[in-house]
Amino acid sequence: NIGIQQVTLKVADLDKMVNFYTKTIGLKLLKQGEGRAWLAPQGTNDAILVLKELTAGEENQGTTGLYHIAFLLPTRKDLGNMLLWLLQENVQIGVADHGYSEALYLSDPENNGIEIYWDKPEEVWDIRPNGEIIGVTEELDGISEGSKIGHIHLKVADLDATETFYKNLGFGLKSNFGQQAKFFAAGQYHHHIGTNTWSGKQLPTIQENQFGLENYTFRLPTAADLEIVQANAEEAKLHFIAKDHLLALEDPSGMIIQFTY
Repeated sequence: NIGIQQVTLKVADLDKMVNFYTKTIGLKLLKQGEGRAWLAPQGTNDAILVLKELTAGEENQGTTGLYHIAFLLPTRKDLGNMLLWLLQENVQIGVADHGYSEALYLSDPENNGIEIYWDKPEEVWDIRPNGEIIGVTEELDGISEGSKIGHIHLKVADLDATETFYKNLGFGLKSNFGQQAKFFAAGQYHHHIGTNTWSGKQLPTIQENQFGLENYTFRLPTAADLEIVQANAEEAKLHFIAKDHLLALEDPSGMIIQFTY
C-alpha cells in the first residue's frame, strides 16, 4: 500500500480543529491528549491525520508549506455523498474534474487547504507515451471506510531544486505544469506529491513555531524499498535521520518527509 500514510499539522486551537475534522469532514477521533489528536477514516484505527497544538505559534502566511491535503475516497458515490453533506453544512467549496479524478476543494478553520477526490478508472487517464499523466481542470457536475490520503500538495520555494530532490529519492516526474507546478509519484499514479510556486518563488521557509505542516509520512511496500530510498539519499549526499523503520529528510523548502513501510 504505497503512498502518503499520515500528515501532521501544527494547529492553534486543537478542540476547534478536532470538531471540524470529525463533524464536517467525517474522520473518526482515535485519541486526544497532551496537545495532540489522532484521526482516522471510518472503519479503521490507522491515523492518517495528526493535529498538534502549538502554543504561542505564529501564522505562516507567505512561507513554504501545505497547499492542501488530499483525501482519496473509494468510489464516486462516496464523493457524491460528501458533496451533498458539505452543501447541507453550508461549507464553501470548489469543484473540479481533472481528467484522472473528480475533486472538491475547501479549507479548514485555520486555512489549511483540503481536497477530497475520487480517482477515475486508470483506463480513462490521459497517459502519454513518455509516462506523463495529463491533468485538466474542468467544471464538475464523511470520509468513508476505505478512504486514505491520496496525495499532498506543497508550496515550495524552488521547483527545480524540488524536482532534483524527489528524483534523487526515486520519485518520477508525472506532470510539469507550466513551470509553476510539478507533480511526482512512486510508480504508476498521477501524483503522490504536488508542488507549486503559485504563491511566489523563493518563499521564506516555514519555521517550527509557525502553524501548518509539521511533516508527512510516505509508506513504502517493504523494508527493501526503504533501504533503496536510504541508498538513494546517501548517493545524493542528502542529510537524513534513520531510526526504527523510519527515514526522515528535509526537502529544499524546509518540510519534513518521512519514509516507512
